[in-house]
Amino acid sequence: MTTKYVFLTGGVVSSVGKGVTAAAIGRLLKERGFSVSVQKLDPYINVDPGTMSPYQHGEVFVLADGAETDLDLGHYERFIDISLNRVCNVTTGQVYAEVIAKERRGDYLGGTIQVIPHITNEIKRRIGLVSKTTDAEIVLVEIGGTVGDIESLPFLEALRQMRTDVGRENSVYVHVTWLPHIGATNELKTKPTQHSVRELRSIGISPDVIIARSDHHVDGDLREKIALFCDVDLRAVVPMITTPILYEVPLLMDKAGVGDFLIERLGLTARSQPDWTDWEHMVQEVRRDKPTVRVALVGKYIELRDAYMSVREALLHSALSLGIEVIIDWVHSAEIEKGRGWEIVRAADGIIVPGGFGGRGIEGKIQAARYARENKIPYLGLCLGMQLMVIEFTRHVLGDEEVNSTEFDRGTNHPVIDLMPDQRDIADMGGTMRLGLYPCELQPGTIAKGAYQEDVIDERHRHRFEFNNAYRDLLQNAGMRFSGISPDGRLIEIAELADHPFMLGTQFHPEFLSRPNRPHPLFMAFLEAVVEQMSVSKPIEVDTSTINTT
Repeated sequence: MTTKYVFLTGGVVSSVGKGVTAAAIGRLLKERGFSVSVQKLDPYINVDPGTMSPYQHGEVFVLADGAETDLDLGHYERFIDISLNRVCNVTTGQVYAEVIAKERRGDYLGGTIQVIPHITNEIKRRIGLVSKTTDAEIVLVEIGGTVGDIESLPFLEALRQMRTDVGRENSVYVHVTWLPHIGATNELKTKPTQHSVRELRSIGISPDVIIARSDHHVDGDLREKIALFCDVDLRAVVPMITTPILYEVPLLMDKAGVGDFLIERLGLTARSQPDWTDWEHMVQEVRRDKPTVRVALVGKYIELRDAYMSVREALLHSALSLGIEVIIDWVHSAEIEKGRGWEIVRAADGIIVPGGFGGRGIEGKIQAARYARENKIPYLGLCLGMQLMVIEFTRHVLGDEEVNSTEFDRGTNHPVIDLMPDQRDIADMGGTMRLGLYPCELQPGTIAKGAYQEDVIDERHRHRFEFNNAYRDLLQNAGMRFSGISPDGRLIEIAELADHPFMLGTQFHPEFLSRPNRPHPLFMAFLEAVVEQMSVSKPIEVDTSTINTT
């Protein structure tokens, strides 16, 4: 089968929901029996988001092959239930770096290097790699940003050329726009969408489908107006009203006929009828009144909650499976250090300390781990959260306040967390960590083994520092269990406490492998422990003045 392409662009405003739209379309096509992959084209000049601040870019989503990518790839994987690879996220930085490297090698035989054709050809080459490295029959390609952005122009030009390269019958252009609401007149306005489509058509791309995002009902007259002025079939003008339930979007799009229209437009015949039974049940569960649990997420980037997108979704997946509602209370770890926010932590039924980098707010996270340990509150530490759980245990159970990680104190006399030997001489920050999927052997009789019910598991990593094996025996004798170890025995992957209902930390990021209808075992076990603890007793009220806040 000739590879088919669906290209997605955005208009009017950024953050209009292209990523979720692409993910939902991917699910529609998969439900009809086709193998699907998705690629994100990001116009920024960074090589990847790995060195970008979470405040700038949100979460860095790590793929199985170690690629550090845009958080939209998390949406793609969760919605479609596929595993993507590094060719699925392309940036301007990658494209220019490759073209410049070829020029330096003399590959262009002395030619003048220009945006057209050299940059656009490299973009098209990378689009073509998706079908060559996967079994995808349909490739969805999303361009980040908004039509009209200067940095997006080479990508848009490449997409314009793709219609000629692959054929009109093998390509569809979907434009996602926003219909603003004017409160004074209680009107939705289509003019910004018209201007956005005009801008797109001036580049040479005429959209086949317009997804009109709105917070308000879109009537038939507005659809007809958009169809008329944007030269799009009325069937292909799809109002997409904001829903508080992310996973309802594929159901709404299918009901609007998007899947059938795309299949027809690409000259395909559906191989199977969509079965939305599980998804409909999931959405019904979200709406159903359920017992609630509160989880305090103690992080340092909580002002932009997209920095913890996968953690939030993994909690939701597990809560739905258990028939409960999880309320996430966001706590800034730097505020904990100042003695503020403790009322939220004390009210929590469980505590999560997620990953992160740098020394800001670290002591607040350590204090949260201490509170969870001393008061038997279920605790899940993710990557850095596992390392800080180890530091806290070593400091306060073994009584040595000098214990630290060399990430935060290079001169510490007790580096219980330290650089991996092969990381010590690396100067570059980007792409030099332990990244991607690695195996882990689970130890019998542990919480981790009980959660996974497997002997060996594979999980995704993103970190540079590791547990220092010089302290392994010491901590084991004090009551810490190392329940997950690399197959060669060198690296600690999971640590847990033997005398605690659930205090467990992972060096990897389990949140990246959670799926809506297949929750991650560790998040399930964590929330199960939360529910069990709630049925036994309430958290102990403590005097926080006994906790070091300096």
